Amino acid sequence: MRIFVFFDLPNVTADETRKYSKFMRLILKEGYIREQYSIYSKLVINSKTADDEKIYINKICPSNGLVQILIITEKQYASIEYVAGKKQTKFIQSIDKIIYL
Repeated sequence: MRIFVFFDLPNVTADETRKYSKFMRLILKEGYIREQYSIYSKLVINSKTADDEKIYINKICPSNGLVQILIITEKQYASIEYVAGKKQTKFIQSIDKIIYL
């Protein structure tokens, strides 16, 4: 399964910038990878792990702005069609670890 986090956070005041930066640091520390700007994903083992991730994201997300979560299967993720641009080949992500090429 893959869990996606989509977000659009305000970044105008110093306080908003601080909250945005903290949120970014925490999701990266948790093992999320950048799919696109403000779209991050993480490979999870099962629905229990996905539920734990949802609880974690709800806990750390700033109160202002928009944060959304989407969970899909690996089969659905594998069926992504690239209309423009190229598939990222900088890393392979597995349940055990991320391997950087």
